[in-house]
Amino acid sequence: MLQQPFQSSFDLGNNRIVTIETGRLARQADGAVTIRQGNCILLATVCANKEPREGQDFFPLSVDYQEKFSSAGRIPGSFFKREGRLSDSEILISRLIDRALRPLFPEDYLCDVQVLITLVSSDPEVMPDALACLAASAALAVSNIPIKEVISEVRIARVNGNFIINPSRTELASADMDFIIGATSKNLMMVEGESKQCSEEDVVKALEVAHDAIRIQITAQELLREKVGVQGKRDYTKPATDSAIELKVNQFATDRVYAISKSASSKSDRSKAYDELRKEVIASLGEETTSEQIKLAKKYYEDLKWEVVRNMMIDDRLRLDGRKLDEVRPLDMEVDVLPSPHGSALFTRGETQSLTTITFGTPQDELLIESAAKSEYTKFILHYNFPAFSTGEVKPMRGPGRREVGHGNLALRSLKQMMPGADYAYTVRVVSDILESNGSSSMATVCAGSLALMDAGVPIEKHVSGVAMGLITRPSDGKYAILTDILGDEDHLGDMDFKVTGTRDGICGIQMDIKIDGLSMETMREALAQAKDGRLHILDSMYACMPAARSEVKPHAPRMEKLFIDKEFIGAVIGPQGKIIQEIQRETGANINIEEVGNFGEVSVFSASKESLDKAVSWIKGIVAMPEVGEEYEAKVKSVMPYGAFVEFMPGKQGLLHISEVSWKRLENLDGILREGDLVKVKLIGVDHKTGKFKLSRKVLMPKPDFNDNEGGPEASN
Repeated sequence: MLQQPFQSSFDLGNNRIVTIETGRLARQADGAVTIRQGNCILLATVCANKEPREGQDFFPLSVDYQEKFSSAGRIPGSFFKREGRLSDSEILISRLIDRALRPLFPEDYLCDVQVLITLVSSDPEVMPDALACLAASAALAVSNIPIKEVISEVRIARVNGNFIINPSRTELASADMDFIIGATSKNLMMVEGESKQCSEEDVVKALEVAHDAIRIQITAQELLREKVGVQGKRDYTKPATDSAIELKVNQFATDRVYAISKSASSKSDRSKAYDELRKEVIASLGEETTSEQIKLAKKYYEDLKWEVVRNMMIDDRLRLDGRKLDEVRPLDMEVDVLPSPHGSALFTRGETQSLTTITFGTPQDELLIESAAKSEYTKFILHYNFPAFSTGEVKPMRGPGRREVGHGNLALRSLKQMMPGADYAYTVRVVSDILESNGSSSMATVCAGSLALMDAGVPIEKHVSGVAMGLITRPSDGKYAILTDILGDEDHLGDMDFKVTGTRDGICGIQMDIKIDGLSMETMREALAQAKDGRLHILDSMYACMPAARSEVKPHAPRMEKLFIDKEFIGAVIGPQGKIIQEIQRETGANINIEEVGNFGEVSVFSASKESLDKAVSWIKGIVAMPEVGEEYEAKVKSVMPYGAFVEFMPGKQGLLHISEVSWKRLENLDGILREGDLVKVKLIGVDHKTGKFKLSRKVLMPKPDFNDNEGGPEASN
């Protein structure tokens, strides 16, 4: 018989109860919990090896979040009808959890740890990603795996001016701020999200509200751990140390590391100098040095670089490339750099470079995003590629990894804030190829993407730029340095990676990871203010390069226009068995797509030439237009009968031009007067509302003769 499970609960507000439970499922894992809100249930498990692998010199943490389609009563749409590799959405959620959990483990803990979070029951209104990190942390909390603190994550959104913790899916749809925030009871750990040009102070307020909610969730986890009765944390094997080797390395290399770091050389020259010094350090230890001591010496050398560079920035206020702390690297940008894509831009900032292209597509090119809870299409796509040559490395070409997915998503959610609304006809694909990288290629993608969109003629109102911020702290004396536009080495050596994107009027996206304890809100405000200065500096250069979006797409770009028609006209445009729409496409060369949206028909017309597009649009407008009595039309004779001619006076609309309405003169027949294919000017003089037939006249547009004899007026010409 199963033991009684342990539970702990808390209220998110408005009687939205979240329950954490352990002891019933997955009992052989080191830690396992379920999190439940409404009908949404997540299962989180954690397992860790007892000993590190031989030769292990880094912390091997793996975090995977997966949504089972069965959780929503659905069968996957893949060929195999089972869940396959993680979707981009699942990868992004996995990254959110990983980034918050990783700093919790001791620096000398090198055992393999695997965290798995699975959505086993779905609720259409509950967003599971807001509960996933809580589940992972709770699984660690009820285990004996060594962690320094308990954490949690929440989603905070602003809806109609009010902040809501873990809003429903419906509420989130109308939010102008959407952030996921992870924290311990004292310190922020991770921030990711988007907003519709919010202010820096809005961000700080959101962080404060979210942190208060996180503290409640941490208390619930600690209560659960007490109920379970977790007794301490397991012992683990720590890496070997050698104080004598560490002393030798520091004495030999400290001054020379400082000299290299202060030289303001390029990334390649600096790396080469560091590598040469490392070889000299190893050689200085003597021939009797063991392989284990050499390995430790290399580690101590990297630790020394970390300490020397950080102290240089704090004490000397100098950067590795010689810049001031708040200085952005030299900028160079160009648009229309490639002849065939529909838009392109090359953006270079220091030693980071992005070549970004825009491609226009039809509604058939929209991307299907499928999850357990819902499936939806998006017409704005952004792909980020990071080839090995961008950092001068040799690596096999593989599919996009988690890094590429995460960086691309940050750029996508930043740029989409400026994209036109649902009535914009094109599907737009943005592709950023990183050609060179030394710090924040995702921010280069945002800048290059904004320039390329304007170059393509996408009607975005404002440029969006981005800048990556860094932080160096020294707890011993409380000094710190905030860095603008960080290098790759500064990211590695620093305590914070803080990316901020936005327009001149506000923030569009944020991604922040903090590696230390004790980031105050005042420091956060200072970092946000410095980031704003950097963002505006970059925007000035972007506007100088491309002041506004092109008024039209390029000559070689496909043309597209979207029409909204009354639902009742959809059948008229399509015609019986598709006869009308096929005729329009055949005669004009345009592609036409019609979808029913509410009470309207959404008609997308796509063509390689403007002439073809205009012809198709005019044809469709003619079909859906309502003829008005008294209006004049250019009609085409479709057939001639003894009693008159049938003419098409609007696309898809025909009427009888009776023989008595052809001329003021009485006609016996229409021989020599009208022929099939003739164009004739007519006026709509009436509609038979019972039959829907149109009454047309030609003679009313002709001068009425003065009848003084039996011959009548002159015969009308055709």
